[in-house]
Amino acid sequence: MSRTDDDSWDITEGVGATALSVARARAAETEAGCPLYTDPYAHFFIEAATEAGWRSPFMDDQPQRAKAMAAYIASRTKFFDEFFTTAGANGLDQAVILAAGLDTRAWRLPWISDTTVYEIDQPKVLEFKERVLDAHRAKPAAGYAAVAVDLRHDWPTALRDNGFDPSTPTAWSAEGLLPYLSAAAQDTLFARIDELSTAGSRLSVEAFGPVFYSPELLARRRERMEQARLDAVDSGRPEVPDVTRLWYLEPRTDVARWLTERGWEVTAITAADLMAHYQRPAPDDLEDAVPDTVLLDAKKL
Repeated sequence: MSRTDDDSWDITEGVGATALSVARARAAETEAGCPLYTDPYAHFFIEAATEAGWRSPFMDDQPQRAKAMAAYIASRTKFFDEFFTTAGANGLDQAVILAAGLDTRAWRLPWISDTTVYEIDQPKVLEFKERVLDAHRAKPAAGYAAVAVDLRHDWPTALRDNGFDPSTPTAWSAEGLLPYLSAAAQDTLFARIDELSTAGSRLSVEAFGPVFYSPELLARRRERMEQARLDAVDSGRPEVPDVTRLWYLEPRTDVARWLTERGWEVTAITAADLMAHYQRPAPDDLEDAVPDTVLLDAKKL
């Protein structure tokens, strides 16, 4: 599936299917011997998608690489978990999760009293999520509002229509999102966040470095994907999708610099350092073990 300006998706296709892959990783982490976090709902999403005919194309033919990516997702999830709990401890009781996918922080984190969590994503993705969680009688741990709107459209109006108050300091997150936006859409996204954020607001972002979009890395990634597809054909498994076809591979604004220039105080940690911090390092001898990312925590002054 290639991208178009107004494309949309269900949970089992295109960008939506990437949320199932992350849920699969979170379910595996929850069942680990010493998990960084627990997500008791993640496996429900996989079960529901499987019952509907979805089959995961990722069967871990490259166990060392799969283990490294799982460690990255676990570390990234823990980072954003701690971002929201820290924001709450500092009195922020309004949170917005951009491109929420199958994230369940509104259900599983310890939110402070009177917090409202707004989740923004495609309508079909949020419908699937609501249906599965309702079937298992899951109740949000905070006030909750699903905002079904494409982030490339007028989501600030939809957010306000659901009760969002721009005069209240807000905790924002953008996790696993930016490669799926064009460079122009990324700039618009952060301009809107900045406009909607009063002093004291915080923002956490999974940003991507220049190496992530480089032709050299893209060529190596596609070579590995092609081998995975051939392995899938040989064993009769579903075709492994080329996720790079869902990305906008073009030069884009440096997020940390953009925020700093607009009055945000930014701290950053690389993926490798984050994984080491959580004692989940990737193997030293594995090429391109984890994405070229930097995790940002910013506060508007």
